[in-house]
Amino acid sequence: QVQLVESGGGLVQPGGSLRLSCAASGSIFRLLTVGWYRQAPGIQRELVATITSGGVTNYADSVKGRFTISRDNAKKTVWLQMNSLAPEDTAVYYCNTRLGRYDYWGQGTQVTVSS
Repeated sequence: QVQLVESGGGLVQPGGSLRLSCAASGSIFRLLTVGWYRQAPGIQRELVATITSGGVTNYADSVKGRFTISRDNAKKTVWLQMNSLAPEDTAVYYCNTRLGRYDYWGQGTQVTVSS
């Protein structure tokens, strides 16, 4: 069983930065790949970035060079540093992990990029 809680969203101007956090429960967290997804109104949820237990990262083309995913297994936390934010980054951001055949999601955190 894994529980995920996101935080750090908010309103930011274009070009600004935000850092999202995903706090997890469960000792097995350190073994799991964790991903950040986002969903804008009327658009299918999309993968933003992933990080494996060993720290290997992967990014969607739309965020490469602007977003950085990182983790601290001792703190059971994954972060998403978002720089050079643009209005098209506006969405609810979700943390995700999979354990066996089960997907676990957090409740999401709203990111709004607007002047």
